Amino acid sequence: MENFTYHNPTRIHFGRGQIAQVGREIPTEARVLLVAGGGSIKTNGVYDQVRKTLGSKSVLEFFGVEANPDYDTLMKAVGICRKERVDWLLAVGGGSVLDGTKFIAAAVPFQGEPWDILAKNAPLKSALPIGAVLTLPATGSEANGGAVISRRSIQEKLAFINPLVFPRFSVLDPETTFSLPERQIANGVGDAFTHVLEQYLTFPAAAAVQDRFAESILKALIEEGPKSVANPQDYDARANVVWAATWALNTAIGVGVPQDWATHMIGHELTALHQIDHARTLAIVMPSLMQVQRATKREKLLQYAGKVWHITQGSEEARIDEAIGRTRAFFEKLGLKTRLRDYNVSPETASVVAQRLKARGFLPLGEREDITAEVVEKILRLAA
Repeated sequence: MENFTYHNPTRIHFGRGQIAQVGREIPTEARVLLVAGGGSIKTNGVYDQVRKTLGSKSVLEFFGVEANPDYDTLMKAVGICRKERVDWLLAVGGGSVLDGTKFIAAAVPFQGEPWDILAKNAPLKSALPIGAVLTLPATGSEANGGAVISRRSIQEKLAFINPLVFPRFSVLDPETTFSLPERQIANGVGDAFTHVLEQYLTFPAAAAVQDRFAESILKALIEEGPKSVANPQDYDARANVVWAATWALNTAIGVGVPQDWATHMIGHELTALHQIDHARTLAIVMPSLMQVQRATKREKLLQYAGKVWHITQGSEEARIDEAIGRTRAFFEKLGLKTRLRDYNVSPETASVVAQRLKARGFLPLGEREDITAEVVEKILRLAA
């Protein structure tokens, strides 16, 4: 196991009625910007609960943050914060709203061009404090310092990570997610599942605790994810999905171990080019990446087969084949199609994605830094 320093400063309020904690968390004198998406929180009762707990605090509102939050949209919120001297942000929504709010928090005090935070990894000196009310389990953004932002005008989708944008607190009430469409819950389960694989499916690092944590999250998602999609008001199933998604990317299972993230990097390009849902790009890429990288991931693939899928019979190659097949079938069971052709995307996009990643200096990818442009193209052609 590698050396690491671990700290997660986000306080989690989990369960029914916990939105009431928001008013206690944000200082009375704060000037708050409530950041939200398209307005569904006004129809499912979340907005009313949030406004009630905020009471007489000074609150401005910014609606309209898209899925895959757009830089130009977020810069409008940055302008409001600067003009109105906002000193607290409250994200009410899913991962896109949370990611967008993190960028706003970083951009408001930033001196210079805010796009550099993403494009040039510009250092941050400060950020506005953030609170969150989660309404969609998926990204784990409620308990980490990462965000992914799109800039549709130039077909870019980039990430930044900084400890300054960890939420100070997050509310996770499973009931706030009951009204979500089946597609969004399925996406959330697939996203969380892939987050775990990116940190687990690499090579052994003598990290038994992290491995057992990761396997338990994967098994919980396999067991509870389809139930939660099929029965959206099953509180127990949904509660387990919400908590699993948080643990999938709250940084705990990734400490001291090698991490991959090639599936995400390739998937971001598919979203930028073809507007495919983020989780669905992961379902396209991951099974094919597992196949192409099976030699370098061999030991962990065999561990994954046995510990997660209980595949113990047959040759090692047969067990790996079955584990990859079960992974693809799991995505398909959730409704996440796993082929480029399912989204009317030509196999020729493989070379486009590979060259975009190469041009930006993002290659090589993977835990062994062995995923070159040629390997990216091979992965996507296999996924066609």
